[in-house]
Amino acid sequence: MNANDVAAHWESNAETWTVYSRAGYDKYRDALNTPAFLDMLPAVANLAGLDLGCGEGSNTRAVARLGARMTGLDIAPTFIRYARESEAEAPLGIDYVLGDGQSIDFPEASFDFVTAFMSMMDMADQREVLKGIHRVLKPGGFLQFSILHPCFVPPTRRNIRNEAGQPVAIEIADYFDERDGRIDRWIFSSIPEAERATLTPFAVPRFHRTLSTWVSMIVETGLTIEAFGEPMASVEVALAEPVVADTRIAPIFLHVRARKT
Repeated sequence: MNANDVAAHWESNAETWTVYSRAGYDKYRDALNTPAFLDMLPAVANLAGLDLGCGEGSNTRAVARLGARMTGLDIAPTFIRYARESEAEAPLGIDYVLGDGQSIDFPEASFDFVTAFMSMMDMADQREVLKGIHRVLKPGGFLQFSILHPCFVPPTRRNIRNEAGQPVAIEIADYFDERDGRIDRWIFSSIPEAERATLTPFAVPRFHRTLSTWVSMIVETGLTIEAFGEPMASVEVALAEPVVADTRIAPIFLHVRARKT
């Protein structure tokens, strides 16, 4: 599977993804993952940032509200259209660009930082992506990205629940299976069941890498890892949004920050 195949899958997802995520059905993102990512993010006021795999722009806008001058890049035209419409309605100074994360087409040392919210595990050649990020970062600049946790969300994963339906454990397998381009098909579980039945599930290409592979790729690029994050829902958040309660058993997401030294 190449970047064109990935682009076709994400373009097919983009309309439904945008409509339902903006309607509040992406509970993992809104209740846990994005808030934890922003809490881990260093101060970005007055810095130039690139959001890689920006989707419809919600997270890009969240970073821009912290004072950063943002550029968003995504491979799916529908995502970029929605993002630009939001910028036109409520300007934050964001420039959205249609492009491929595997061949980042910006001049060398263009950005103080790069963010990638849950996008890099869907890119076919992460080594090339990381090389491009290193090239466009200014000296001292940083990359912060989130992915599905390689250890706890490998290609095979199943929640184990008790009789009350509460998560008590997870079952995982195929951790070392790094075959490229497996397609995961799913839809936001918080959408009402009757409505879900009318929707075409997302087709999401995954390029699973072990934790050691991720660390090796980052280090080989010349970036220095300086922080990890493994978001866990608080008791209060898990009660308010039960769908994220399984993150109290084991993390679903991994956040990484690495710097160009």
